[in-house]
Amino acid sequence: MRRVVWANSAKDDFLTILSHTASDDPDAAERVLAAIQQAGNGLADFATGHPGRVAGTYEKPVAGLRYVIAYALGADEADLTTHRVIHTSHNWEEAASPD
Repeated sequence: MRRVVWANSAKDDFLTILSHTASDDPDAAERVLAAIQQAGNGLADFATGHPGRVAGTYEKPVAGLRYVIAYALGADEADLTTHRVIHTSHNWEEAASPD
């Protein structure tokens, strides 16, 4: 099984999503973050994303939400780094660029 590493940029995205969503509905914010975490951590078993719009990355849509996880596999594919959690309305090329 791969090790999933959440980059600081992805953690920052979590905080942004949390603060934005929680201001309207704290319960929904918890559900959204749980779904994103589950999708990202699930990549350890099955890296099922498609080639990303930024070279060297992949994109995994979060089921039922308008978010995409941008990630990259390590050289030996033992590690997977999530770089960003991007809302589908954002400019993915800029937002998905690795740290």
